Amino acid sequence: MSLTSSIHEYLGEARVAYTVLPHRPAYTAQEGAAAMHVPGRDWAKVVICMADEKPVQAVLSAPLEVDLDRLRALAGAKTIRLASEREMGDLFPDCELGAMPPFGPLYGQRVFVDGGLAAEPVILFNAGTHMEAIRMRYEDYAAATRPTVGWFAVRSFDPALESRVVDGGSFVNWRALFRMVSRE
Repeated sequence: MSLTSSIHEYLGEARVAYTVLPHRPAYTAQEGAAAMHVPGRDWAKVVICMADEKPVQAVLSAPLEVDLDRLRALAGAKTIRLASEREMGDLFPDCELGAMPPFGPLYGQRVFVDGGLAAEPVILFNAGTHMEAIRMRYEDYAAATRPTVGWFAVRSFDPALESRVVDGGSFVNWRALFRMVSRE
C-alpha cells in the first residue's frame, strides 16, 4: 500500500509542502523514528481515543504516552478511553492498521497535539502504511489540521528505573534513568 489518494488530496487542498519517504517496515512509533533516523521527539504518533464515544486523535512524540485524564479535560469530555483495534480499522479503511496519519479532519475527528510535539520545527509520521512516512514542517501540519494544542503526554513508566536494594546498598539503573530524562 502506498500513500492513499485521500491523504494526497487532503494535503493538496491544504496547499502545504510535504515529502513522502519510504523506510523499512516499522510497526511502532519508536521503530518508525529509528527507521527514519530521527529522534523520537520528532516522530508524531497517533493514539485514537473515544471521548464521549466520539473518536479523537491524540498526537504526541513517539516515546511518550497519553495521560487520559489530561486529554479528557483538554477535550472537555465526560468520559475517555482508548479505541479498540476493531474501531480503528473501521475509522481508517484506507490505512494499514496502526499506520494512520494525524489528519483528523480527513476522517471527521478532532485533533489534539501535545505541546512538546508542537514545539518541534519538523515532524514525521505514518503515511497510512508501515513503510512510508510523511515529513513536513509542524507549522504546515498545524495549518492543515488546526489542532487543539495542550499538555497531555507523559513519559512511560520504566520498571528498570525502580530502585532496588542489592547487597545492602541502593541500586539505580542510571543508563535507564539517563534515557528517561534526556530528550531523545
